[in-house]
Amino acid sequence: MRLLVTGGAGFIGSEFVRQTLREYPNDSVVVLDKMTYAGNLRNLLPVSDDPRFRFVHGDIIDANVVGELAADVDAIVNFAAETHVDRSLEAPGQFIQTDVFGTYVLMEAARRAGHERFLQVSTDEVYGDVASGRSLESDPLRPRSPYSASKAGGEMMVRAYRASYGLPAIITRGSNTYGPYQYPEKIIPLFITNALDDRPLPIYGDGQAVRDYLYVEDHTRGIDTALRLGSVGEDYNIGFGGETSGLEVADAVLGALGNPAALKQFV
Repeated sequence: MRLLVTGGAGFIGSEFVRQTLREYPNDSVVVLDKMTYAGNLRNLLPVSDDPRFRFVHGDIIDANVVGELAADVDAIVNFAAETHVDRSLEAPGQFIQTDVFGTYVLMEAARRAGHERFLQVSTDEVYGDVASGRSLESDPLRPRSPYSASKAGGEMMVRAYRASYGLPAIITRGSNTYGPYQYPEKIIPLFITNALDDRPLPIYGDGQAVRDYLYVEDHTRGIDTALRLGSVGEDYNIGFGGETSGLEVADAVLGALGNPAALKQFV
């Protein structure tokens, strides 16, 4: 496959790019990335000399750039997004612009180019607060932050394009992902870097809220499976299948690094 991977210089996107070029010798990848704070070309150094790889610095809301790139590939995998809940509370407009309008621009390009597949990488945050049990793909979307609302809005556009234009689109919803190259604003790398500097580990509330933590390589394998083997029109949850509280994450990090429990700070 010839793939256009948007947001491919980010944490999860770059893992997908490295994995694809490592495991599919006949595939090629074009990465389009705006290079915001979360994008880093060092994430792509392992594949920078691969003749099947090309990097383009640009924004997914630029229809001219997107259209030109889409014309030369078979499918788009959209990782490009504003992704942090706290940041979305400060600048919700940026999230709407990238996560909703940007998704529209990509789908228009995919539709015009007659692509085989369009894969929208979404998040389990769109389900909102899950008081008990686990989310099913058929559950209603109940976003609770500008971030999750913008991702849900992107999903609604994908569903509309599937129904209105027959766009061969698939949606994946991943749980909280962690691993190498992650920007240190998310809980695990934040706790690690803070602990290394003997700084407090901020724990929301009483620390009992749980999340499903998914290793990045497992997440991208799930995305790849959905892309190549998934059914067009389907949505797929990708998760580890176990829950861990914020307090447990803090204790694990402090225990591994030998830091005192006093660094835990409830906020």
